[in-house]
Amino acid sequence: MDTLHGTYVTLRPATAADLPTFRTALATVEVARWWHWPDPEGDLAEPEHRHLAITVKGETVGMIQWYEEEDPDFRYASIDIFVHPDHHRLGLGTDAIRTLASWLFDVRGHHRLTIDPAAENSAAITCYERLGFRRVGVLRKQWYDHSREEWADGMLLDLLKGELSEGS
Repeated sequence: MDTLHGTYVTLRPATAADLPTFRTALATVEVARWWHWPDPEGDLAEPEHRHLAITVKGETVGMIQWYEEEDPDFRYASIDIFVHPDHHRLGLGTDAIRTLASWLFDVRGHHRLTIDPAAENSAAITCYERLGFRRVGVLRKQWYDHSREEWADGMLLDLLKGELSEGS
């Protein structure tokens, strides 16, 4: 995969060198509340891994990943992201999603993208809606919340080609 350049961020394939930064972000209260990544080393070692380091001026500030369903009758892609809290509210996550979404639409040929944050993660949902994602519905007991040790709801949002907002 090529390196992708947004307005503020650069997205490049993540490597083992990014793991200390990822672990630092994942250890923060703000990220750990929503993210559990049990085997980053193993995931990054997979030849077809789709984890991208989010960098700003050469500094890794987070990670964005994508998955695609390749069956032509059900083709779509999904995105997931975290940014270290020191870099929250700067537009970096928004720029990373916009950059990857544009690539998934224009280069990979997808017509629809999904993202599924925790239903309680209102900051993430607000960010995604500003980009043009629309709520599809609640995914009941979709993910295991390790901080509460119980199953929790997710919010499914989707975005069709042509709906991506170019604004902030």
